Amino acid sequence: METHGPLGTLWVGLGLGCFYIALIWLNTLLGFFLTPLFIIPATWLQDRLAPSRRRTSSDA
Repeated sequence: METHGPLGTLWVGLGLGCFYIALIWLNTLLGFFLTPLFIIPATWLQDRLAPSRRRTSSDA
């Protein structure tokens, strides 16, 4: 069995830690930037499909 000692273990641990931090950061950014791309057209669709409400003088 081949071993690389404690320094290799620390090196791999540091690399995996950086990888997972980058993965979390990327997923957070995707959430922030992609969410409006779905929510804004959804509100347009809801406005189109909603029954039209016309304001009358009694609504004020």
